[in-house]
Amino acid sequence: MIETRLLPTDELLRSVVSKVTEIRVREHELMQEIAELDRRGAATELGYKDLAQVLRHAVRWDLTTAKKWVATAARLSGAITPTGSELQPELPATAVAVAEGALSIEHVAVVAKAMETLPAEAEAPLVDYARDHEPNEVRKFGEDLLYRLYQNDPAPGDTEPAPPGNEHIMRWKNGRLEIRAKLDKVTGAKYEALIDPLAKPRPNTADEGPDLRSREQREGDALADLIDLMLRADQLPEHGGEPVTLTLTMPYEDLANQVGHATLDNGDRVPAEQVRQFACNAGIIPMVLGGAGQPLDVGRKTRTFPAAIRRILVTRDRGCAFPGCGRPPRQCDAHHIRHWADGGDTSVDNAVLLCRHHHTLIHQSKWEVKLVTGIPTFYPPAWLDPQQRPRRNLINTA
Repeated sequence: MIETRLLPTDELLRSVVSKVTEIRVREHELMQEIAELDRRGAATELGYKDLAQVLRHAVRWDLTTAKKWVATAARLSGAITPTGSELQPELPATAVAVAEGALSIEHVAVVAKAMETLPAEAEAPLVDYARDHEPNEVRKFGEDLLYRLYQNDPAPGDTEPAPPGNEHIMRWKNGRLEIRAKLDKVTGAKYEALIDPLAKPRPNTADEGPDLRSREQREGDALADLIDLMLRADQLPEHGGEPVTLTLTMPYEDLANQVGHATLDNGDRVPAEQVRQFACNAGIIPMVLGGAGQPLDVGRKTRTFPAAIRRILVTRDRGCAFPGCGRPPRQCDAHHIRHWADGGDTSVDNAVLLCRHHHTLIHQSKWEVKLVTGIPTFYPPAWLDPQQRPRRNLINTA
């Protein structure tokens, strides 16, 4: 056996991926056996309340873990059909993927939860997404899929609930003002857009050193700065090279027909009937998409990304474009796909929004990004996917 310290990094990573796949295949075999124990009534035979209690003692799982394994085994192994002739998995596409070692038990739990409210035909695309993403991103994809499937369906017999009002509570305590607020999604998004640029860590200087404030402290100081700025109404903070604004994005056809929804900077949705009203508000910019979902051209070439080009990128990418990432535009940088030093220009067709983490990853790893039909498309390194199949952020480009 070759010592791991002698293996090249790519080979060592391929070995890790291979072993995780093997573990998942064995987990599937284990779940088949758990399902068979449950089917034959092993708990009753052994004098236990249920099989989870048996496993709790047999393999020293805590009860929550044991129940999760029993439930997952049931979903993947099936139940007897009315004819009693065969086993039918509750989640057939998921069962196939788990048997291949492509999904973990955590993936199965997320898919099963999503399928409680999705139609059966949604399982296949949900599982396809799960093959390339971690469970938390699969959960988000399932929620987005549910919204897109039913966003225009009326709730039978239900009256439209009144939108929740904004709440703001102030109380003085020990010489300090305690503030608590609940804001609607539009107001909340505007508030975040104002606070975020003011709450950035201070630069590391020789005199002050690094900024040691916690996030809560920086946001508290940002609120204090915001109050001072409001007292000087002619001095507003900038973010991304332009005054703080909130962008509403929706296809032109939907706006014309007053159907569907617009998307805020932070990913929240606003019904179409409210968009015209918001377009009249100061600090809110309606960004209408063209026929193929491409933003209308409002930019110009320059060495550094000006506000106009960044605004187009925000409209197109809706945040970090890296597959599975959900960071909003305000936490992203514009990245030259072909580096400026290598002859790349500063234009929408040579740019993509990336959060700081994935911006660094693209520069320092073998991940590659290209625009394919105007959509940022990423290609993983060979150690992660020997076929280097293209991936997209399906949430941000949906």
